[in-house]
Order: sequence, then structure tokens, then C-alpha cells
Amino acid sequence: MFLSVFDMFKVGIGPSSSHTMGPMVAASRFLDLMRASPFHFRGVKASLHGSLAFTGVGHATDRATILGLAGFDPATYDAARAEAALASIRSTHRIQPPGLPELAFDPARDLTFDYGPNLPGHANGMILKATDAQGDVILQETYYSIGGGFVVTETELQAAGGARSRTRAEVPWPFETAAEMLAMARKSGLTIAQMKLANELTFRSRAEIDRGIDRLWEVMNACIDRGMNAEGILPGGLKVRRRAKGIHDALLAERGLNMTPPHTINDWMSLYAMAVNEENAAGGQVVTAPTNGAAGVLPAVLRYYLDHVPGASRTRIADFLLTAAAVGGLCKHNASISGAECGCQAEVGSAAAMAAAGLAAVLGGTPEQVENAAEIALEHHLGMTCDPVKGLVQVPCIERNGLGAIKAVSAASLALRGDGQHLVSLDVCIETMRQTGRDMHEKYKETSLGGLAVNVPNC
Repeated sequence: MFLSVFDMFKVGIGPSSSHTMGPMVAASRFLDLMRASPFHFRGVKASLHGSLAFTGVGHATDRATILGLAGFDPATYDAARAEAALASIRSTHRIQPPGLPELAFDPARDLTFDYGPNLPGHANGMILKATDAQGDVILQETYYSIGGGFVVTETELQAAGGARSRTRAEVPWPFETAAEMLAMARKSGLTIAQMKLANELTFRSRAEIDRGIDRLWEVMNACIDRGMNAEGILPGGLKVRRRAKGIHDALLAERGLNMTPPHTINDWMSLYAMAVNEENAAGGQVVTAPTNGAAGVLPAVLRYYLDHVPGASRTRIADFLLTAAAVGGLCKHNASISGAECGCQAEVGSAAAMAAAGLAAVLGGTPEQVENAAEIALEHHLGMTCDPVKGLVQVPCIERNGLGAIKAVSAASLALRGDGQHLVSLDVCIETMRQTGRDMHEKYKETSLGGLAVNVPNC
């Protein structure tokens, strides 16, 4: 199934792609459904289920749903305008979506958290309803936020298998597994990035692709810079202190000193990743890579390449991101990138695999070495749980991105020391992640009902 680089990487807002961006997108889609309907609507209601309910407040799912119903979109989100809209909705109990009449909506009454069993399709489920003048439901749709900002309806989720077979022939290199990807690379003599670009050109011009990729890195890089210059306490009640600026200042002060140990480079990688995830935790603008909770890994590795690797060139940014997107697509298509579905192995693990593949590619690795790098990075995240304290994307998420970046660079380096031949394939590793996620207890999958979330005081 073709997943564009612009599907894997999306500009959005923190703190969560599946719990913040996804519900906002779902609400926006429901507004489109309402606009296309002949009914006369007078109100809207929403219910959050599964992981969206358990960690909804910590992930700002309630805010995102309300703002989505008010017409806000993650890619064009304006924080000041959003705060004004929320204040108005909470005081008037009315919501005014573009292209629709004013609707009754009391957040305290019309937005409910259902802590019962998950909806059947996915752990991140929500039901949106529109009512008439009598308060009767006359339009309803179920949405699933399946990770990385991707949203599907119940019908779309059930039809996914058929859609996959139909889209296979629409691109010149329709690889659905790493084995197919490598076979096509050997047959064509193309790199993974070149095959991915050829697929992208089926749907967009080269100029559009170049502009889009430039925009993605611009937002990623700006997020790193903002994070390295911001101070204060992150919102949510845990009183987590931003650390990136202090680390950055210390690293700058140590530059050029003979006593600086070689392993300090790990601190730079962690710094870049933590800067992004502190911005994400604060609700700032980030790029899903492939999710918000794992948004710091890939930008950190790319920034490491550009700022610290001799001979690095900005002209290779596209190759890095295209290669990473190819690997991320395999993870999503054959397993999951959702913490609520497969734990953090699906988020930071997939992100590390993507980053390792991208780095190996721009350092001159063969397709086999690139696949090996991705496999090493993912293999050593297998079994990682998602247990955010207080439902916030802060502990252990921020530091976990830093360690994910370090693992990604180590994986790429190890792979480049070999010839690409290895025992465990990326396909086997991805399938193992899927099986592990299936068997993992629900309390370790973004519900904040187990692990660090219950063993660390919430205040």
C-alpha cells in the first residue's frame, strides 16, 4: 500500500498525534459529513473510548475534539485563536463551525469519556453525533485514530484489505515488505530513496515534492531550535522542568575543551530529540515522525548528520526523509505506529528504525545495509511499553526520544560496518512487533494503568 512521505510526516501540534491531532482531524471530517447532509442540525456530541478516554485529558484529547468541531485543523493551528474559541465555547455552550449553523455544545455535558471496553476496531475510538432541535441524534459516525495522525471511519477500517490490493499497481515500485523493497532495488539498480521518489512522482510534481520536503525539515529544525531556547515548567501538573536549554548551554560552554569526552556527542543527539519533545509536550508545532510521541528521534538524527558528520550536505535531506518514510510505511502497513495498539515499540521503535535507515542511506549505505540499520534499531526496542505518567507525553517520553536517537545512530553505524547480510530480517522484526503488541497487556498500551504511570507519583 502506498503511503506518501507526506502521510508519514505531517505538520501538526502536540502533545500527541493519535490523541490530539487524530481527534481534531476526525472532528473536522465529521463537519464535512454534516455539511454534505440534507439535515438541519442544532447540536453536536462526542464520546471518547479506550485509550482516548483513559489518557484523554493528559493528551489534550478533549481540547482537540472541541477545537476540531469548531473548525480547527492541526496543519494550520493558531494557538491564540484556539484559546479564544475554547473560552467562548465554554462560556456560551455554543459552537460555530464554518459553513454550518450555530450548534449547541456544552463541553461538560456533550463530551463524555467512556471507560468501558474499547470499541471493536481500535484502542483509540471516538463517536461523533449531530442532533436536531429535539436533541435526537440524526447523524453519527465512528472514527479511529490509528497512530501518526491517521484517522479512519469504521467502514474504512473494515475495507482496508480491499483498498490495499487496489492501490498496489498504482506506483512503479509497489513494495509492501522489506524483502520486496530489496528485490526491487536489486532489479532496478535504484536506491530506496529513488524508488520512493518515483512512487511520489505518480501523485505530485517534482517541484511540489521538493517544496514539501523543504517545509518538513524547516518545521522540524525550527522545533529543535525553539526547544533549545525555551525555559520553564511543562504544562499538565507533573511540574516537569524543561532541560534542553540548560543542556545546550553547557554543551556550548564545553566546546573546544580538551577534557571533553568523546561520548559527549550522545548528549548532542539527546539534546536535539529532547528539545523537540519538550516543545511537543508544551503543545507546540511539531512534525509526526511517525508520531508526536516519537517526533524527536528522526529530527535529532538528521540534525546530528548535518551539524556533526564531516562532509554532510543539505542536498541529502530529501534522501534521508524519503528513505525513512519508506521504512515507516512498512512498519505502519505490516504492524503499527500506534502506542495504544502496540506500545512504545511502535512509536519510538519505528522512529528509530526510520532514522537509522535515513542515516545509513545518506552515509552511502547500500539498500541491504539500510534495511539492516532499520532492523537493528527496531529489534532493540521490541517489547517497549507505553506507560506515560499522568497520561502526559513527558515521562518517560522525552528522554526516551533521546535514547532512541542514540540507538538509531548506533544501528546505522553497525550496519555500515557490515555488508548487509544478517540473521533477523526487517520483515521478521516488524512482524514480531505486531505479535508482541497483540499480546501486550492493555495497561501497558497508552492507558496509564500500568508501569511507570502507576509507580511514579502523579504530582
